[in-house]
Amino acid sequence: MQPYDGVDFLQLDDFLSDQEKQIRQTVRTFVSEKFLPIVAKHYQAGTFPWNLIPEIGEMGLLGCNLQGYDCAGLNHIEYGLIMMELERGDSGLRSLASVQTSLCMYPIHTFGTEDQKKKWLPAMARGEKIGCFGLTEPDFGSNPSGMLTTAVRKGKSFVLNGTKRWITNAGVADLSIVWAKLDGEIQGFIVPKNTPGYIAKEIPNKLSLRASVTGEFILENCEIPADCILPEARGLKAALMCLSSARYGIVWGALGAAMACYHEALHYAKEREMFGVPIAQKQLVQSKLVWMITEITKGQLLALRLGQLKNTGKLKPHQISMGKMNNVGTALEIARVARDILGANGISDEYQCMRHMCNLESVNTYEGTYDIHKLIIGEKITGLAAY
Repeated sequence: MQPYDGVDFLQLDDFLSDQEKQIRQTVRTFVSEKFLPIVAKHYQAGTFPWNLIPEIGEMGLLGCNLQGYDCAGLNHIEYGLIMMELERGDSGLRSLASVQTSLCMYPIHTFGTEDQKKKWLPAMARGEKIGCFGLTEPDFGSNPSGMLTTAVRKGKSFVLNGTKRWITNAGVADLSIVWAKLDGEIQGFIVPKNTPGYIAKEIPNKLSLRASVTGEFILENCEIPADCILPEARGLKAALMCLSSARYGIVWGALGAAMACYHEALHYAKEREMFGVPIAQKQLVQSKLVWMITEITKGQLLALRLGQLKNTGKLKPHQISMGKMNNVGTALEIARVARDILGANGISDEYQCMRHMCNLESVNTYEGTYDIHKLIIGEKITGLAAY
């Protein structure tokens, strides 16, 4: 594997602070030295390297853009750069950090009580407690408002019933952020592991995100204490705020996968000879490489601007939709083109591009499909909802 020094055609590093570049380099080194040597084995086995979690927590990568409660308090560009480098390793690695940070710690930090924050956030920042986010249901993905999961008051408790599917970390999580309808309105809850009536299992035989735990959980008269409700997590807007936070990370993360594929294809093309010369000397191959780096550069500009807006509190959900739609869709095409440049070797786990390609098929679907984000942008510019 060739040493990785990033992709920066327009010298965008000039816009980054020394601290931002140092944080990126720290995560880049970790991914190169600790994760990439073992990811192919875990991908084949369908496992995640949980032994790395203590180091990931010690590095401050979990909940890194949150303030207080032992969280690192980084800015949102720093968070984005972390997600980019993690997904350069694998979408499963970025998904772990993204779900923990944006879909589990963020709602507790934003909507929870002080007792809930003190109980969960420091341990989650250290990686001692892992969370999952239960919004998607077997029949309700793009339309979460139609969810069937319910919560009913029972004295000083709540009783939950329903099923959540395609949940990262389900089955291994110490707590689940569960969204259910309480009195007809969507409400967030914390459901600790081993609560009676909470049944989780892993989804087997995946062809994508294999180095990640994906599962479902069933709530069968699952009774939780009243202090498990997230008091401010009321309405669909609260759940969508969590998704916006996670989608922002994906905008950057997809760049990492795209950059990994481009870097691999470029070095392969320079070393692979055909008809007596490197294939990088051929016009068609150069055309593909030029398209790849151009799209990566456009994606970098988009992510950087979104980060600037988020740092100043001006970022809007429809702007995040443009980033998620563009960067993930483009990264998927870049992975496919990289696999093409590598020819038959591209299907071997000796190389990264097909693993990234398979993962990005899922990333292109979860947390808002490509088409759903297109409709969100369409509604914004026309004022007319097409869904």
